[in-house]
Amino acid sequence: MLTQVSAEMMSQIVESVFITMLNLEVVPYEIPWSPSHDQLTAVVHLSGNRNGTLLFECNRWEACRFTGRFLSMEPPDTVTDDVRDVVGELANMIGGNIKCAVASGLKLSMPSVTDGSDYGVRLFGSKFHRLGFECEEGPFWVTLMAVAPGEFPEAEQAIELSAR
Repeated sequence: MLTQVSAEMMSQIVESVFITMLNLEVVPYEIPWSPSHDQLTAVVHLSGNRNGTLLFECNRWEACRFTGRFLSMEPPDTVTDDVRDVVGELANMIGGNIKCAVASGLKLSMPSVTDGSDYGVRLFGSKFHRLGFECEEGPFWVTLMAVAPGEFPEAEQAIELSAR
């Protein structure tokens, strides 16, 4: 169940995905998240006996750099379909690892990717973990919102994540 997801587990999963797929070491990043018109956000949804949403957020330049590493090519200069696909796939891999680590019977949606910061995500009744990471390409954030009372005791109320 998603009740078993801790910040430590999320960190381990993100670190594993980044070292395996991008050959990038990541470390915790303590500066708070803030919206940016220059960001890409990939979202995947987990559904089943528990429901949740995972967001992967980075800036466009990083997304291009991640794409170059992921596809073993020169990084694109601008956001392309390949860049959106890679950002979506990173969210998919992180969400898929969480799904496999904590529960059977969960399903993972296809990723969707949003450009910019004029959006909001609300998962009613959810609690969340938002973790910042940094690698040589810069900072990025991973957020897990999960529905079930008491899942994340440190979060005090339902959350609406808005980049506006």
